[in-house]
Amino acid sequence: MNTKHSQALFQEAEAVIPGGVNSPVRAFRAVGGNPLFIERGKGAYLWDVDGNRYLDCVGSWGPLILGHAHPRIVGAIRVQLEKGTTFGAPTALEVHLAEAVRDAVPSVEKVRLVSSGTEATMSAIRAARGYTGRAKCVKFEGNYHGHADFLLAKAGSGVATLGLPECAGVPASITADTLTLPYNDIQAVRDAFAAHGGEIACVILEPVVGNMGCVPPAPGFLETLRELTAQHGAVLIFDEVMTGFRLAYGGAQERYGIRPDMTTLGKILGGGMPLGAYGGRAEIMDTVAPVGPVYQAGTLSGNPLAVAAGLEMLTLLRQSRGEVYDRLETFGKTLAEGLRRGARNANVPVVVNQVGSMITVFFTEAPAVTDYATVKTSDTAKFGAWFRELLARGVYWPPSQFEAAFLSAAMLEEDIARLVETAKEAFKAC
Repeated sequence: MNTKHSQALFQEAEAVIPGGVNSPVRAFRAVGGNPLFIERGKGAYLWDVDGNRYLDCVGSWGPLILGHAHPRIVGAIRVQLEKGTTFGAPTALEVHLAEAVRDAVPSVEKVRLVSSGTEATMSAIRAARGYTGRAKCVKFEGNYHGHADFLLAKAGSGVATLGLPECAGVPASITADTLTLPYNDIQAVRDAFAAHGGEIACVILEPVVGNMGCVPPAPGFLETLRELTAQHGAVLIFDEVMTGFRLAYGGAQERYGIRPDMTTLGKILGGGMPLGAYGGRAEIMDTVAPVGPVYQAGTLSGNPLAVAAGLEMLTLLRQSRGEVYDRLETFGKTLAEGLRRGARNANVPVVVNQVGSMITVFFTEAPAVTDYATVKTSDTAKFGAWFRELLARGVYWPPSQFEAAFLSAAMLEEDIARLVETAKEAFKAC
């Protein structure tokens, strides 16, 4: 496979961009080689600057549930583009998108639009602290909630991919009120509330983790969090930046039947454009300025282009009447079964975790992957070899053992069959 133009661009990029990339996980350091530079995408496929075509299992890290360049989403952006890109003033589209989020997500009574998932999570925690008058925040190992200082304690995503024990530039005093617990460990949560119950403002988690690879909640884990936070007057925050509108139209909270106090959203919400949101119970959201004393602002919050794209995305998902989710559920199960079978036939020990259209192949001999400790038993060298074999065969899988892959409704049955066969050959080769 010829990638000479990508290689040349990467050398050029390294001279002006740290590491040659604008987000660390885009680099291929964890899997070997250099990143591809992408020229365009259409449907389920990507093309790099050298003209190579790839079946895309990254989907811009989750937003593109309907694939690349969906004509209706492109059309919505084009219509708004001709009207203007930003006004720094309210627009009708913002109201319509807020109403769509409220109608879709069970926990949301009021919502504030922002520009990224990181901004959504840090703002939600600030609101929870303002509402409760407490300081401590509980998070879980391997869960990534953006790069705000106080949330980078034992974080997943790029922090795990690059093997960073801690993040430089974050003083210990900043994370002093962040309590980090093992994911899926119910007793650890009980112990934390027994010791600090009156000090805990909120518990934030990915209800299905995607940022240490796909790790679902253990039976009773989400239910226990709901019970304990309610009992102690703490705010339960579901970070659904990744799972929102992906695992169901109402997100993981619809899928698992748990109603958090607050929810953060992003990715699919923006229809491929930069957009995030946080929302929840009206009494909590009414602590946010200009109604309440919790300040949060953003010049480009509710950007008309992003809102137009997001509103069209949600409209398309709603109009599918569940067909998109049924299709992706079938594709996810078919792929997971095929991956397990291919690895078993090649005598390669793996654990395949799959929830809906999120999936991860962990190269580990552990019987199950349920938390950050078992995630970290994975053989990253074997994963890297498998990744490179897939790439050489035209499949673009996430370049990290510690990230989930995403399927899109633009894929066809033959794409899934091809992916299973390609993965089987890659297992044999690595």
